[in-house]
Amino acid sequence: MDNSSLSDIACNQTEAWSWLYSMQPFYMSTICFLGLLGNSFVLAVFFLEKRCSSVADIYLANLALADLFMLSCLPFWVVTIINEFYWTFGQAMCQIINVIIGMNYYCSVLFLTLVSVDRYLVLTRPLSHGRDRQAIWAKMICFSIWISGILLSIPAVLFRSVQYLPHLGIEACYLAYPHDGWRLRYNFTVILVGFLIPVPIVSYTSYHIVKVLSSSQRISNNCKNTERKAAFLVLIVLATFIVCWLPYQGFLFLDTLDHFSVLTGCTWGNALDIAEQMATYIGYSNSSLNPFLYVIVGKQFKQRAKEVLRVVLCKRWERGQSGYFNGNVTSRQYESTKI
Repeated sequence: MDNSSLSDIACNQTEAWSWLYSMQPFYMSTICFLGLLGNSFVLAVFFLEKRCSSVADIYLANLALADLFMLSCLPFWVVTIINEFYWTFGQAMCQIINVIIGMNYYCSVLFLTLVSVDRYLVLTRPLSHGRDRQAIWAKMICFSIWISGILLSIPAVLFRSVQYLPHLGIEACYLAYPHDGWRLRYNFTVILVGFLIPVPIVSYTSYHIVKVLSSSQRISNNCKNTERKAAFLVLIVLATFIVCWLPYQGFLFLDTLDHFSVLTGCTWGNALDIAEQMATYIGYSNSSLNPFLYVIVGKQFKQRAKEVLRVVLCKRWERGQSGYFNGNVTSRQYESTKI
């Protein structure tokens, strides 16, 4: 939470804040539990599968990893919100937690954009970028995105600190910019990197993906059916990301107007901050939705997950049978136990 948010709490302690304190921890705990479970499962499928990962697999695995990092940080904020924003985890954790959360947003949108571009290149220019689609290139691109996400989250290190706030009577993990110019730079960066740049790219590639898939002359029926399933999953994941994060972008824009005094008033500021809090955690819910989209929409992913589960269960059964025979059980005794 930043300086304007905490001042708004002091400005007008309304019933809405009491409702937020009671409902938001339950909501955050739910998406945290489901998201950790789901993204761990997705990563297990990608890593345990024997076949070589495609470029899209690498991007989606990195997306799941980014979501997993972010969701692992939410319990700290659950406890903090229950304590009405009193921070009990120290200065270092205040910075680390918020760097990871901020990094997740940038990395997620960039990984999704890469998946969309990859599907576009596969369908429209299958012969013109063979080497660029090699796994090593994809891994290098992913590494650069992780570095970029960390660099874009540097304000959390520079300006986050645990401070005692006399007007609230608490020690808060407080984001205090030295002047409004830094806050406006942050808002502009989030809007630019998280919306204005990726959305046109995703819209362009999605339009051409749909256009190519609707043409039976460009690709064979079998290939078309396979790519349609993969592309449909990508489009659903992209649409879900936009729906989850669009409210946050809108309220961030209104927050910028508030700092320019285009919108003024204590009541307005308090309402804006409550709405921004809610929009932020609606956006975080996207991290827990993706794994379920893979299972519900991604038929290929379901097949791969079933294959991984089959292999794991078979190995466990073989180890169990090996232990059974090693326990001085004879072949005749084993045969007598079979139905």
